Amino acid sequence: MEKIEFVDLKAQGFVIGHDIKRAIDRVVSHGRFIMGPEVHELEEKLSRFTKAEYVISCSSGTDALLMMLMAMGIGPGDAVFTSPFTFIATAEVISLLGAVPVFVDIDAATFNIDPVKLEQEIEKVKKESRLTPKAVIPVDIFGLPAEYVAITEIAAKYDLKVIGDAAQSLGAQIGDKKACTMAHAASTSFYPAKPLGCYGDGGAIFTNDSSLKEKLISIRSHGKGDHKYNNVRLGINGRMDTLQAAIVIQKLKIFKNELGKREKIAQKYKKRLHGLVEFQKIPHQYTTTWAQFSFVSKERSKIMAKLEAGKIPCVIYYPKPLHLQEAFFRLKYKNGDFPVAENIGDTILSIPMHPYLGDDQIDFITDTIKLALQ
Repeated sequence: MEKIEFVDLKAQGFVIGHDIKRAIDRVVSHGRFIMGPEVHELEEKLSRFTKAEYVISCSSGTDALLMMLMAMGIGPGDAVFTSPFTFIATAEVISLLGAVPVFVDIDAATFNIDPVKLEQEIEKVKKESRLTPKAVIPVDIFGLPAEYVAITEIAAKYDLKVIGDAAQSLGAQIGDKKACTMAHAASTSFYPAKPLGCYGDGGAIFTNDSSLKEKLISIRSHGKGDHKYNNVRLGINGRMDTLQAAIVIQKLKIFKNELGKREKIAQKYKKRLHGLVEFQKIPHQYTTTWAQFSFVSKERSKIMAKLEAGKIPCVIYYPKPLHLQEAFFRLKYKNGDFPVAENIGDTILSIPMHPYLGDDQIDFITDTIKLALQ
């Protein structure tokens, strides 16, 4: 049996490697490495894929989040509500602009932000804080969209913007609505390990707001106006490299097929591990990209030891919730403030997930987990 990879980009390379090399050669040939034609082509293709009216590519998923907050004028004195169970980038960008991340506990079944607790936190800030509630950033954890219908209703009630962190969920859906299209604006990431990744950093923003689109395009290039040396606002160097755009275009051609394979692998995992561990709940009419295949078990340490002995990679996403990170100590959160996120962080484990896992590998992984739980 071949070595089991957590994410196997080499196997994907055997499928489209020649196409990617040709795409790279075309960019090298025309020499437009910054904002070349492939950048605009990718934006158009992503717009068609998601049905979002506007797509603005950028340098990373983190910069996508930052740019959206900048375009919406969020800064000092503002409160932005988000999940503590995510990668630091989600809350990091809020703090970088001088705004304050206000964490909201997650749902124990979906691992996504809990809408009921969201409204409670909004009310708490309004009554007990000098901060002005401005926005909420739901995180589509592991590729599963957050509860956007409920979140949007709550946001409208309090006049908040909804900013989707869809770094892991491009390709997922709620009913017939695509991920990245259920918020005022949403971002995704093309980090190599994402379901749709490039060979470096890259990201994109999706919106139907034409005014916001124009601000984002300006912010992406140092706040430029009608020409390079006319700067109408502060911005960043947030452009996506043409080479990375060319690579994502090729991967997009097989993306739907890969998502189908991820779903089949996830169902095999669930069937073989049924009753042994607790899985992330996928609500009715929701689909996920299975950016990670994660489960919860109080016997995590035993499972990890057995997997490691069998040379099977596994990862904990995320061992320490953001409210307990040293970077956010100034917010004065403490253990017990968000018990669901803390419990999930203590018990969750992710095992290999990519479209090229073979049945024999799936059997070996699940048999190893079963042995650990005997």
